[in-house]
Amino acid sequence: MTAGLVMDLASIVALAYGLYYRRHHRRDLLFAYVALNVGIFAVVSLLLVQRVDVAVGFGLFGVLSIIRLRSSEITQQEIAYYFIAIVLGLVNGIAGAWPLTALLLDAVLLAVMYVADHPSLLGRTRHQVITLDVVHSDPDLLRVDLESRLRAHVLHCVVTQIDYVRDTTVVDVRFVTPAQRAGVR
Repeated sequence: MTAGLVMDLASIVALAYGLYYRRHHRRDLLFAYVALNVGIFAVVSLLLVQRVDVAVGFGLFGVLSIIRLRSSEITQQEIAYYFIAIVLGLVNGIAGAWPLTALLLDAVLLAVMYVADHPSLLGRTRHQVITLDVVHSDPDLLRVDLESRLRAHVLHCVVTQIDYVRDTTVVDVRFVTPAQRAGVR
């Protein structure tokens, strides 16, 4: 269990501090990732040491699965970090009999997150939800308006809400700025 704890703490520090925080700078989620990981590790370790009915184990994970992240909106990227934090806790909590396998899995998970979330991989495309003070009936005019306001090339836009009373439009936009198109960061 000690080896598993050391590997778990090293892996969550690498994920939360080494990857996530250095790239995304959200302290609140940094704390959440570490707390969730260590909590999962503790529960799995306890379930392995103390013989417990399988129903109790499923019940505990059922409780974990219904916890919703209601305090603030998080992105799909941040959900991926949550998932990896959970998996690292599970892998290292079970690691007692196979520490080398767990170490290898930790390295693979961290390497995948490093590459998959690397800014140079897909960092050129930006995403934003924008509220416009106008309603466009023509999609081409909407695109021109967005490109003018953002000073960027719009790749994709979806109108998510129109309010004819307040004359507003909410649009989910994917775009690339001129500097990003040229490869300058």
